[in-house]
Amino acid sequence: MTGAVVAACVVVFVAVRLWLRLRRRRGPASSSRGEGAVDLHGAPLVAAREIRERVRGRPFRIGTAFILVAVAAAIVIPVLNRSSSAPEQVGVVGASPHQLGALVVATARAAGITVHVVTEPSASAARRALSAGHLDVVMLGDRAVVVSTLDPTGASTSTQLATALAESLGVRAAYRAADLTPSQIAQLAGARPVPVLSLATTTAHRNVGTSIFGVILVFLMLQQYNTWILLGVMEEKSSRVVEVLLATVRPMQLLAGKVLGIGLVAMGQASVIVAFALCLGAAVGSNLLHGSAPTEVASALLWLVLGYAFYCWAYAAAASLAERQDQIQSVALPLSIPIVFGYVMALTAAVSGNASTLFKVLAYLPPTAPFAMPVLVGLGQVTVWGFCASVAISIVCTVGIARLAAVIYRRAILRTGAKVRLRDVLRVAH
Repeated sequence: MTGAVVAACVVVFVAVRLWLRLRRRRGPASSSRGEGAVDLHGAPLVAAREIRERVRGRPFRIGTAFILVAVAAAIVIPVLNRSSSAPEQVGVVGASPHQLGALVVATARAAGITVHVVTEPSASAARRALSAGHLDVVMLGDRAVVVSTLDPTGASTSTQLATALAESLGVRAAYRAADLTPSQIAQLAGARPVPVLSLATTTAHRNVGTSIFGVILVFLMLQQYNTWILLGVMEEKSSRVVEVLLATVRPMQLLAGKVLGIGLVAMGQASVIVAFALCLGAAVGSNLLHGSAPTEVASALLWLVLGYAFYCWAYAAAASLAERQDQIQSVALPLSIPIVFGYVMALTAAVSGNASTLFKVLAYLPPTAPFAMPVLVGLGQVTVWGFCASVAISIVCTVGIARLAAVIYRRAILRTGAKVRLRDVLRVAH
């Protein structure tokens, strides 16, 4: 799967480079065909203008700081809670307290529980310490494990430790009852579990945190930057600024530059957030992103690019139909429905760890693939060919959406006075 993600990234990069080179070669010939020709020579200037405006604005700085603080809290707070939990206090009473202490430490380590062994002088002193709450568990030689109260659900750490110690004591008593030699007992005690083989071609242990982090990142980025495109196009149209801009650049140049500039800002912000999360998680020893292969991170970033490339054209075309702020919601609602639906379905699949047939189908539909496919990668439930096929479908559909959006934008951006209906724009002759 790592090779598939890398190959998909290379294909996207090469496709963009070839497309730009082809447009550059066709530039002089197309300039003589009039305004309807596709000429993107002015797009870099518009993109640079968008980058300057967005990066220098306070909303971008405040939003980035807020996201980084939220990511830091999600990573650091579980680590602080884990480190602040006090170890279980275990009292040991018997003829050989050192052997019992070693047994307690080994059993607790196998159960993933931190313990502190305390040697008590007598059984009565151990019981008093247990009653006073100074001890959580008391081992009275080989006879029993005594605790103050047992959690019937078995959820408390003391109950889990007491159960594990009782099993260890029972096994040791059985060894002695079988009249085994110390070397035989040591050999049995050092036995390790055999490996468990899975029929699945992928690893069974997947970290849910990585998939959830990727889904949330893609959702927030798409919502934020598509909203920027929506409001930016509408404000330029309502304030008549677009008329001044179109005196210098063509409609397609203005549209391409706007989506390119905002897209570069989005990728820069997403890269900073991902790098910050990975570095902070490694520094504090967090297990939120533990075991996250580079494949999963690269998949989330790749689908952020593909998702933005698909939706940005549609949002720009929809904004060109609006005239005022109160018309934005009506034109944006049909576009936000698949985003919210894909986000909810992706979160559900990531938390449950199981992808339904419907969810696998959504991974091949361009409106929902940016959310579904990274989760399938995290769960290990997608093949290399399936991943590449989804990327190819998304690229082809993005080209079609971009062409349609360019037509709508060119015909509607200068029509003022009332909200432009989509069917009226599509009926206009070329």
